[in-house]
Amino acid sequence: METPAEQNHLKAIFKLSNASKRLVATSELSKYMKSKPSSVTDMLQRLAGKRLVNYIRYKGVSLTDKGLKKAIQVVRCHRLWEVFLVDQLSFKWDEVHEIAEYLEHINHPELVNRLDQFLGYPSRDPHGDIIPDAN
Repeated sequence: METPAEQNHLKAIFKLSNASKRLVATSELSKYMKSKPSSVTDMLQRLAGKRLVNYIRYKGVSLTDKGLKKAIQVVRCHRLWEVFLVDQLSFKWDEVHEIAEYLEHINHPELVNRLDQFLGYPSRDPHGDIIPDAN
């Protein structure tokens, strides 16, 4: 299982690559994550060791198939929590992102599937972004 920091890096690579396998420059990721380049490099090496990313020194990083699947799981969980917060707890759509950033790391497959079912299998989050399905 990945740490929240690892999940955040996978999600950032997913976003910056536009959900593709495009190489993302370490400097671009560092700026996005608001982290030192050396910290990002250390994380990328750790993720590469877990076969979640393809890291090419001085070139950039891309998600492996396994890393892409993990990133999509985190995004799915995040967006489902946003729907839950708006629909069930009456948060405003512009209040939920930060809270969902914490909740997305509670990523137990059965909990996420039941949350999806409870919400009626929504296709979009409160911001209009597509929620990936379980597959």
